Amino acid sequence: MSFAVAGVLLASGCGDSGDDGPDSTAREGGTRKAGAAPAGLPGMPPLLDPNDLYAADRPNALSPVVKDFPSRVYVPNTESDTVSVIDPKTYKVVETIPVGRQPQHVVPSWDLKTLWVNNDRGHTLTPIDPATGKAGKTVDVHDPYNLYFTPDGKYAVVMASMDRELVFRDAHTMKRMKTEPVNCKGVNHADFSPDGRYFIVSCEFSGELLKVDTARMKVIDKQKLPFEGAMPQDVKISSDGKTWYVADMMADGIWVLDGDRFTEPTLMRTGKGAHGLYVSRDSRSMYISNRGEGSVSVLDLPSRKLVKKWELPDGGSPDMGGVSADGKVLWLSGRYDGEVYAIDTRDGHQIARIRVGSGPHGLAVYPQPGRYSLGHTGIFR
Repeated sequence: MSFAVAGVLLASGCGDSGDDGPDSTAREGGTRKAGAAPAGLPGMPPLLDPNDLYAADRPNALSPVVKDFPSRVYVPNTESDTVSVIDPKTYKVVETIPVGRQPQHVVPSWDLKTLWVNNDRGHTLTPIDPATGKAGKTVDVHDPYNLYFTPDGKYAVVMASMDRELVFRDAHTMKRMKTEPVNCKGVNHADFSPDGRYFIVSCEFSGELLKVDTARMKVIDKQKLPFEGAMPQDVKISSDGKTWYVADMMADGIWVLDGDRFTEPTLMRTGKGAHGLYVSRDSRSMYISNRGEGSVSVLDLPSRKLVKKWELPDGGSPDMGGVSADGKVLWLSGRYDGEVYAIDTRDGHQIARIRVGSGPHGLAVYPQPGRYSLGHTGIFR
């Protein structure tokens, strides 16, 4: 698909709200009939390749919207109330932006035009213009621990962790549209099904997973993870759309499950403090940051087998991050060490270790390939 066509799809993404609700492919459990092709959420741009959710994320395949943005790494420092801005060419901090209290994640907007800093305890969002790197006027949003966008581009979904709510807001104005209370503690990360009709959410403080109907903005299922003291973190769907992975920092690995059926998952051990999940630019690998031991595990997605483990030479606490536009560098925040790691994705060696503020968390590498953002530190399709 050409960039011109992709741009049309991007512009038309908000055209249909999907208010009629989901069809039978996603009702109360979301299991599709055998052999049936998934009907996408109304208004959602169609997948470029139904067999590869990340087909739009190839190396340097930047949307016309972002192609002229300077390449930067935006690092929210939760204990410094700042965002450190790194130039990935020089591996140096080039600017420090004051933001609100306890910034947790830097989140690209659905239309790719804005970076939202989630000031969780400040109860605000700070917009950053990625064309200029300048912060704009803050927007009042209560308890924005993390932020996602529905695939049709209509709603922002605030993970209000302490409030125990999923708050659906207008994707542009951030006006509250619907509040969905949840019975779990610590809603924090999510990802969407291939058809966009449901998403799965992790609840870190109660060790649970939620399944949410996107169009109805309603929790339709919940399950407790089968591990005492489970603490699920990042959520990511496989490139073929058939398997879901959930990092668990207390179970020291990733949960593997069928999202459609929402059956009980199995655990794959990766390393102590498994935390962040990132897909390679060729859609074949997933990088798993093991925060508790200073390592990164590499999962081969087609075979579902762990194939490598990269150890940081001086230890560390690799947390959240993203992959460079060309796919050659994995960027991760060092949550407890006030630093950021740049890791070569070809052989896993550490390229750079950069000092930033205190408590760096959900950094965003920007721009990245893709037609639109589903949120977090960058889930692009």
